[in-house]
Amino acid sequence: MEHTPPPDTRQATDSEAIAASISDPERFSQVFDRHWDEVHRYVVRRLGPELAEDVSAETFVVAFRARGRYDLSRPDARPWLYGIATNLIRDHRRAEGRRQRTLAKANAEWVSAPFDESSDARLTAQRLGPRIASVLSRLSAPERDLLLLIAWADLTYEEAAQALDLPLGTVRSRLHRVRGKLRRAFGGIDPSRLQEDFA
Repeated sequence: MEHTPPPDTRQATDSEAIAASISDPERFSQVFDRHWDEVHRYVVRRLGPELAEDVSAETFVVAFRARGRYDLSRPDARPWLYGIATNLIRDHRRAEGRRQRTLAKANAEWVSAPFDESSDARLTAQRLGPRIASVLSRLSAPERDLLLLIAWADLTYEEAAQALDLPLGTVRSRLHRVRGKLRRAFGGIDPSRLQEDFA
C-alpha cells in the first residue's frame, strides 16, 4: 500500500511566494494579500486617502514587475514593499507637503486610537497633532521618510535600512538627528513615541 505524505499546510514565506511567482504569476497574490492593508494604511497616512489607492496599487504593480530581482534570502518582503512605496510617495511629495501644512494649521481631530486607549494619550496626541505635522513638513524628505517608516510602518532599523537601501549606521545616525530635532521642537518630548496616537 503506497503511503502519500500529508499536504504541506505551512504558509509560504514572501520569498518563497515570489520565487514561485516567476513561473506561476498567480502566486504573487499571496504577497499582495498579506501586505496590502498595511502598505495602504501607510500610504494613506503619508498622502491622504485621495491618492492612497492608486499609489498602493502602483506599489504592488512595481513589485510584481521587479519580482525577478527580489533578494530571495529575505523571507519578509515588507521592507522591499515599503521601499517601493516610499519611492512612489516621493513622486507625490508636493501633495504630502500640502497635506502636512494643512494639518499643521487645522484643528483636526487627531484621535485615531481606539477608545480603550488612555484618554491622556489621546488628548496629548490631539494637542500635539498640528505641531507634529508642522515639524514633519520642515524635515528633509530623507529624514521624513525614515522617521515615518519607523513610527508609522513600525519597521525595525534593519528593515528601514533595507527599505531605503541605506547602511544600518546611516539609519541610526539619521534617526538620532531627527529625534533630536523633534525633542527640541517639543521641549524634550519625542512625539515619534506617540506613533499610534497621531496620524
